[in-house]
Amino acid sequence: MQIEQLLLKEAQLGNALSLSVHESRRSDFALLLSALSQDALDFSQFDLPRSAVDEADKSEEALRKELQVGPKQPLAPEEFDFLIGQYNRYFVKDGGLEDIKLNECLDPEPFHIRDDKTHIPLNVMENLEPAVKAKLYKQKHPEIEVKEREIDAAGFYDQLASGEMQSQLSVAV
Repeated sequence: MQIEQLLLKEAQLGNALSLSVHESRRSDFALLLSALSQDALDFSQFDLPRSAVDEADKSEEALRKELQVGPKQPLAPEEFDFLIGQYNRYFVKDGGLEDIKLNECLDPEPFHIRDDKTHIPLNVMENLEPAVKAKLYKQKHPEIEVKEREIDAAGFYDQLASGEMQSQLSVAV
């Protein structure tokens, strides 16, 4: 048996598989099956006729229109707004939770009250080390110069040489 091309599908074998089963040639049947592609997508069942497909508009707006989805919920308002959700109390008083859900679907509120990626909440700032707080303060207010104390190297060396700091250094070691 001579096969001239690469075997991918059972349809390429014609009736060779059927003949090997009816004539009890197990070795030929096993050889033919092992020569076929191992990828299931190459099987004849998945070889469907192909037609020209129009490229559908897959933009977010087109999908929202097709699926009839409401407006997109913003992550944060354009300007800082601490009063997000202030009118929900009227909905609770009049209609309850259903009115709040309906209003949220029609006019979604932002997830957060500020659109500032560099904002650090106060509770985080309170737990920082003083050195980190100082660095953040310098970053936020570069116009304010904080004078750092300069060390007098010569005076420090004189204190070490005279023995004034010898007792402090021997305790530390």
